[in-house]
Amino acid sequence: MDLRSDTVTQPSRQMRAAMATAEVGDDVLDGDPTMRELQERIATLLGAQAALWVPSGSMGNLIALTAHLRRGDAFLAPAGAHVLDAELGTAAWIAGGMPRPLQHDAGPGKISASAVLRAAGSPGPYYTLRTSLLCLENTHMAAGGVVTEVDEHAALAAAARRAGLKVHLDGARLWNASVALGLPPAALTVGVDTVQVCLSKGLGAPVGSVVAGSVEFVEEARRLRKMLGGGVRQGGVLAAAGLVALNNIERLAEDHERAARLAAGLADRGWRVTVPATNIVLLTPADLPSMLRQLEQAGVRAGPMGNQVRFVTHGDLTDDDIDTVLTRIGPVDNGISAPRRPA
Repeated sequence: MDLRSDTVTQPSRQMRAAMATAEVGDDVLDGDPTMRELQERIATLLGAQAALWVPSGSMGNLIALTAHLRRGDAFLAPAGAHVLDAELGTAAWIAGGMPRPLQHDAGPGKISASAVLRAAGSPGPYYTLRTSLLCLENTHMAAGGVVTEVDEHAALAAAARRAGLKVHLDGARLWNASVALGLPPAALTVGVDTVQVCLSKGLGAPVGSVVAGSVEFVEEARRLRKMLGGGVRQGGVLAAAGLVALNNIERLAEDHERAARLAAGLADRGWRVTVPATNIVLLTPADLPSMLRQLEQAGVRAGPMGNQVRFVTHGDLTDDDIDTVLTRIGPVDNGISAPRRPA
């Protein structure tokens, strides 16, 4: 039972067939027709002028930050954001921006518009950092797949504009936020300059993300992708998988339902768990390393997230699998590990 991430899924037969029969061209030289179709379709879904396929979400974020930042610039992001903690510091040492994490003053994984305005400040002397960018993340992975709702997003984007900041949205799991809210993805990108979305997480493609924005941004993004080694030749083989993956957006509701079932079952057995907003369940054990080892021995694969255990539901799991996981973990009294009780 592998719940380490929603990236562990296997390509479906339909996806493999589409990859095998994809129409392809040299995307570096004069474009790949299947890649072009995928990019145009995603640009429409996101309400953007244009889009560009990239091998990974981390590269997509880095391309956007490199396009927006200059040396001596600072950027704001919610504490625990992927661009801060899970991309090897490339925002600083490649894009050249100084990260300024904002504490979650509006709930787990969430920041307020007033916090953005305070952190942006006003221009100082020439030797001070210029804050020029706000990076948002929806859903916020490290907070447990927390969703930023439309009005919250609009307030943050408006605050950024008021402070003269550009806005990049790390939407690696934006599809999950869209399904959770029952809204089209474009409703969650209003006011942003750029957005990155992932095809290889809940949607099940074997590889690939897309970064989107204006036509001018995508022209620059293509250059930056090449600089970072991300140019592809017959990329249609991979883009074909992405096109099939887009048919899985509505299916994400099943992942959310199974995450809720898993969390409820763990809580019933006495475990301290979060109530999931989407497909990520966080459990707080007494001894994280010990619990991870015992989970592995019980045939349940999960991952660490700070001092918590992260379970991620995905398309290769069934309802029966969730029941199996709950049985293998068991209740606190007889289970893998007992949580630390508050004094």
